[in-house]
Amino acid sequence: MKYSCIIAEDEELLLQNLVKKVEQSDAGFSVAGTAQTGFQAYELIEKTNPDLVISDIRMPVMDGIALLKKVREQYPQIDFIITSGYSDFEYARSAIKYQAAEYLLKPIDPEELNASLHKLKTKYMLNQSTLEDIFNQDTAAHSPAQIADILKEYLVRHYMEDINLNLIAYNMNYSSSYLTNLFVARYESSPSKYLINLRMQKAQHLLLHNPTLSIKQIGDAVGYHDQAYFSRIFKKYCKVSPAEYRENGENIIG
Repeated sequence: MKYSCIIAEDEELLLQNLVKKVEQSDAGFSVAGTAQTGFQAYELIEKTNPDLVISDIRMPVMDGIALLKKVREQYPQIDFIITSGYSDFEYARSAIKYQAAEYLLKPIDPEELNASLHKLKTKYMLNQSTLEDIFNQDTAAHSPAQIADILKEYLVRHYMEDINLNLIAYNMNYSSSYLTNLFVARYESSPSKYLINLRMQKAQHLLLHNPTLSIKQIGDAVGYHDQAYFSRIFKKYCKVSPAEYRENGENIIG
């Protein structure tokens, strides 16, 4: 299986060099598109829903960290490798904060990049083995609505796990964009947004009814293993922090 990748780099020569390094890697990644601004990269991500984004940290219009933050909120399954010519700890800390898979300093070492890609490939292959056990039925025999139902059932049962829509689509013999369209037609929501809403509903219930669980434990229970990231996502969707919701949840609901 080939894994798709978007590369964002504002310097043309560096961009082409990075494309070449990815394509020469034996990790199985193909470049689905390139961009020279963060805004262009985000448009490509919306169109192609890649497995991986490799982005320079400094770009015009929208920098790499802003791009990572925006994508992480809307497409949490997409992995990121951040590149930078600056060995500034603040940049690395920001990349880690928003769960970048790797932070690579320029000039990019081909062996270091290859190792990072292989690490992601291993992750995808492990996930795929699990998905093959789950999606082992002939989906060609199902209607579009039934296919959407199968995906919804998977999300409901596995919302607490890392979920990769591209791998699910692959195991159902569809493109991720086609599978997303089927889901939207059925449930008026993309799978990614449905998953986030489901996780938020579960988190709200745990906050109100399980006072012995810490915020971190609740984040882990709904699929967010970084407490700070869980708190940001929760506040974005619920308008208050997890702690505030736990304290005033009944009043907020009312």
